[in-house]
Amino acid sequence: MKVRRALISVSDKAGLAELAKVLVDLGIEILSTGGTAVALEGMGLPVTSVDSVTGHPEILGGRVKTLHPKIHGGILAREDVPSDMADMEASEIGPIDLVVVNLYPFEQWVQRRGVTHQDLIEKIDIGGPTMVRAAAKNHARVAVVTSPSQYAAVCDELQRSGELGDETRFALAARAFQLTARYDASIANWMAEAEGEFPDQLLFGYDKALDVSYGENPHQRGAYYTERGARTHLLSRVDKLHGKDLSFNNLLDLDGARRLLSEFEVPACVIVKHNNPCGVACGQDVRSAYVRARDADPISAYGGVIVLNRAVDAALGELLASTFVEVLLAPGYEASALEALTRKPNTRILINHERRLNNPGERDVRRVVGGLLVQDRDAETEERAVMSVVTARNPTEQEWGDLLFAWRVCKHVKSNAIILAKDLATVGIGAGQMSRVDSVRLSIDKAQFPVEGSVLASDAFFPFADGPEAAVKAGVTAIVQPGGSIRDSEVVAACDEAGLAMVFTDRRHFRH
Repeated sequence: MKVRRALISVSDKAGLAELAKVLVDLGIEILSTGGTAVALEGMGLPVTSVDSVTGHPEILGGRVKTLHPKIHGGILAREDVPSDMADMEASEIGPIDLVVVNLYPFEQWVQRRGVTHQDLIEKIDIGGPTMVRAAAKNHARVAVVTSPSQYAAVCDELQRSGELGDETRFALAARAFQLTARYDASIANWMAEAEGEFPDQLLFGYDKALDVSYGENPHQRGAYYTERGARTHLLSRVDKLHGKDLSFNNLLDLDGARRLLSEFEVPACVIVKHNNPCGVACGQDVRSAYVRARDADPISAYGGVIVLNRAVDAALGELLASTFVEVLLAPGYEASALEALTRKPNTRILINHERRLNNPGERDVRRVVGGLLVQDRDAETEERAVMSVVTARNPTEQEWGDLLFAWRVCKHVKSNAIILAKDLATVGIGAGQMSRVDSVRLSIDKAQFPVEGSVLASDAFFPFADGPEAAVKAGVTAIVQPGGSIRDSEVVAACDEAGLAMVFTDRRHFRH
């Protein structure tokens, strides 16, 4: 397909000069509008204004510029259809063979704080998507370029052969339809979110961020995609400093670890293995937090994903380098710490410049056969003020601190979930059991330290008194749980008889 005329109308001016100079050097006429035309003229390049082609000036404050038969006829005309050619001649319409358009940055604007409804309405592009779709539909004759990242390849092909091939036009058209679909989806989702309800249709737009070597298992393919319009994502503002490529399972564990770490402001460490925390601790400094989290389950911590909310100094770097770590994420590293850590060639070392993973209103999506289950993300954690003491004995202040810590951890453990904690560190974790009393027993069996004097958190109510009774025998002194069982009175009575303190939160945190 020989390129004779190109229409350029871009919001993002990156690479515009280089592209336009190549087109001019090849003798291609450039049509343009508004700010793009001004930019090209400022570069000293010949430009034909769209209004000189249409015979009509821009109107409605620039809302109507290219919506005209002499533009869209030039894009949509089929040269192998005689009636199209007759219409072109009768209306004095010249063909347009190349359309270079990128859209008003609605997706960037919708992420900004303080942007008004009217501001966003004005950032909805109309003429741009219309031209893109028209050119993509007629890709048998027209090439459509929608991103500066495509300019170099297009210029190279034009300079080598003087034309753009069938495969190139088809690939560009496919990308163009992907762009307009995502663009419309972001607008539709913004409007649906403004209503505050689950919409009748849920639309998603994702961009591939990286390929992974395989999925959960070697026979499964895998990749990581980021959602368009999200303020943050798992790897936003995260840089890899060292080590192997991140795997599918690394990313799953990293997501769980980062979400749990965001529960704490004080120095803290979270260690995750197989998408469950195996050790969590707070400390006076991050080194003590790591040691306590590791020692809560040293066998499981080996080869785990470790995330920290304070920078790694030399001493901690040496300590971490002395064991096997799959992934390490922290907000900073001293040079000597990195020197020690990089002695392990495979350890994936990540530096995190994003303080929190925070997407207000983000929904949780689970794939099921032929569809999706969608819910509000379980992002809230109850504070002491909304909890109720239901036993005769009140928790001590020490117990209260440990109860609140255990409750925050419990929300991030696979249900049925039981957490034993003492001095702001996990003592034992019982995860994913079909019976709650079995989760209690597992947490006790996993304990590396004496359970005596620890507290217990349960993500849902105890249906029977057997769970608390097993905890009492092990030495637990206080329990936090949602309550709501028809046998709550029996459970409370068992705790009163043993002298335990029990707190109800009135909210459960299943994580299946």
